Amino acid sequence: MPQDSFQCHQFGPHPMSRREMLRRSGIGFGSLALAGLCAGTQAAGAAPGAESPLRARPPMFPPRAKRVIFMFMHGGPSQVDTFDYKPLLKRDDGKPFPGEKPRIVSGKTGNLLASPWDFKQYGQSGIHVSDLFPNVGALADELCVINSMHGSNSRHGAALLELHTGSDTFVRPSMGSWITYGLGTENQNLPGFITICPTLGHGGVNAWSSSFLPAHYQGTPIGTSRSKAEEAKIPFIGNSEIPTDLQRLELDYLSRVNRDHLDHWGPDTNLESRIESFELAFRMQRQVPELQDIGGESEATRKLYGIDEPTTRNFGIQCLMARRFAEAGVRFVQVTHSYKWDQHGNLRKDHAQNASEVDRPIAGLIRDLRDRGLLEDTLVVWGGEFGRTPVSEGSRDGRDHNPHACSMFLAGGGVKRGLRYGSTDDYGYYAVENKVHFHDLHATLLHLLGIDHEALTYRFAGRDFRLTDVYGNVVRDILA
Repeated sequence: MPQDSFQCHQFGPHPMSRREMLRRSGIGFGSLALAGLCAGTQAAGAAPGAESPLRARPPMFPPRAKRVIFMFMHGGPSQVDTFDYKPLLKRDDGKPFPGEKPRIVSGKTGNLLASPWDFKQYGQSGIHVSDLFPNVGALADELCVINSMHGSNSRHGAALLELHTGSDTFVRPSMGSWITYGLGTENQNLPGFITICPTLGHGGVNAWSSSFLPAHYQGTPIGTSRSKAEEAKIPFIGNSEIPTDLQRLELDYLSRVNRDHLDHWGPDTNLESRIESFELAFRMQRQVPELQDIGGESEATRKLYGIDEPTTRNFGIQCLMARRFAEAGVRFVQVTHSYKWDQHGNLRKDHAQNASEVDRPIAGLIRDLRDRGLLEDTLVVWGGEFGRTPVSEGSRDGRDHNPHACSMFLAGGGVKRGLRYGSTDDYGYYAVENKVHFHDLHATLLHLLGIDHEALTYRFAGRDFRLTDVYGNVVRDILA
């Protein structure tokens, strides 16, 4: 008999090498290491034969919200031109900023630049909103405006990832993936996380990636930022060539083969996620085309979202789709206005154009959710990856990146209505009172969904990771 093989009937009648014996017996160091690395997958619902890992799971404590709609303004809207009213900025227009500017900047900045737009107080709350957002302003009593948001990075890619994943330096799971991992989806025929017309730049797929979480928690993109919203579809959602019953037989056979492999070789997160993705794709064929068909929406609804006007049509369709998916049970829906808010120059023209595209659809979404009774348990979030400087850049018609202060607003889902929270300095350069970091925002979102951000963890590479990394506090002052 050859030196490197032997006969062993307990493993079968055929000769095998020593390496094969060690691999099958499980006493090799590689097998032990693999078993340790895969030990956590069963907690994520990935064990062979287990119920769907996307099943709805109970929250840790009574939630105020069941789902999230995130409206991402890619590029960084200017807080001092939208929701952070600064009368001294207008008074001191053209003068040097009296404080110290940040050490790291993107471009050469000049003196103070007054907002080209006037601000008005709206509703009983009296929240100041600029003339860029008259429709959103009319809903001020529904909003919780946070004027003291801040992040850690002045570059688009890093700041975008920090907002979406909690890290500006490493690839981490996105907040939509964390939320789906914690709560699953309310509708087994739909993904738990959908992103509509997402950006492909400044982090790209990492903004909706599940990273080291099992792959079935990643976002499902519908179109890209290059797509018209009305043409954005999930690829290959229909199959006109193979009848449904035959597809079911094929999937059943494929599932048996894959699960036999799992039974023999042990847990494999990638394969388990692939099995789940096949099953979900099959179920989605029945419901997604119907959800994406807005032909049955009334003329009044289409007008509410601005779908009747060329300027607002594209983002209006995104917002209407977000409402339809949220209503159908998708846990986290993101819509993106991309990539338009980066006004180093042409501030007056471009910020006005950007706002005209989104103001009416945003207000339409909030009104529609409210009228349908969905706003009470749907958390709406609006914002970009950072703000802009109150000083000018270039020829006094632009503003540089500013991670030290930006404005975001929330609505519905357990936050106080008609609230302006936190503040910046007299000119809007730095958050100074009741500062809210992106980690604090993430902790608060999870809390409203009934999740303790310190308890929602996943063990990877020997460490317990979480969305809020090693810090973050729930902003309890904004909770209703």
